[in-house]
Amino acid sequence: MSRSNFFAILASVAALWAAPGPTNAEETKPAMTTETNAMPNVKSGLLPIDGLNYYYAVYGKGEPMLLLHGGLGTSDMFAPILPKLAENRSVIVVDLQGHGRTALGERPFGLEAMGDDMAAIVKALGYEKVDAMGYSLGGGVAFRMAVQHPETVRRLVLVSAGYASNGFYDEMRPQQAQVSAAAAEFMKDTPMYKSYVAVAPRPQDFPKLLDTLGNFMRKDFDYSADVAKLKMPVMLAYGDSDMYKPEHEIKFYQMLGGGLKDAGWMRENLSQNRLAILPNRTHYDTFFAPELTAVALPFLNGETKVKTWDELVSEAQ
Repeated sequence: MSRSNFFAILASVAALWAAPGPTNAEETKPAMTTETNAMPNVKSGLLPIDGLNYYYAVYGKGEPMLLLHGGLGTSDMFAPILPKLAENRSVIVVDLQGHGRTALGERPFGLEAMGDDMAAIVKALGYEKVDAMGYSLGGGVAFRMAVQHPETVRRLVLVSAGYASNGFYDEMRPQQAQVSAAAAEFMKDTPMYKSYVAVAPRPQDFPKLLDTLGNFMRKDFDYSADVAKLKMPVMLAYGDSDMYKPEHEIKFYQMLGGGLKDAGWMRENLSQNRLAILPNRTHYDTFFAPELTAVALPFLNGETKVKTWDELVSEAQ
């Protein structure tokens, strides 16, 4: 495998997007990050859901928010923005199937099944409804959760996630098709491998995870028919140099009812949904961008009121 092919494959991998009570958190390895370890009000553990033992942790206090990571990552990848998110919220992080402290198991790997799992986790933890934010692979899982279990999702933020595989730039699809266990040896010096072996219950499963993700990414998907099922407020957030084509991002927003007409002088035509394009950001750094929390938190808090020109002029007089 050439060095250029390896880095192309690496970029492609980074593109991924009533249960019994929790078991003792001591059965899992601790987080790698000092930021999350130092945060107060943390509880964590394992939840047995449909043949998997999902690792979860809850940070902070307040309105519940489910936060889902990207492919070949863990919940620890949100450490730079987690303290801000948890200032006034209970932030529930989950390591997705085969990632972090959640073993891959023998169950098929798919967004629909993991979407069901997330709804089950929310209910098992005692929450009726949460706000959900997912990045890349986690965005796909959050999308499916909201489609399949809309009663569990109040507001939804999808970060660097699309509704169909044709939304990727064309050169990405052949690269995604090459992901397999053959790349495992080349990845041992990468942060993705190091973070995996630091906490995984079965570190030896890393090549198997690469095969699983490769098989997953080789399949085309098109959820366009499900977009209209998202009745809750939705925010789409992308880097201005993301892996998705800009036209796909705009089409997604329009399918949600946004960007179809001028909002009007009194905002009378304003959609309940939002589109955020973060400047100077790519697919690989949107998930820890301070700008992401700056746009996502007001949306998740339901803050829609802004001062009008008239009000600003009156204040200035």
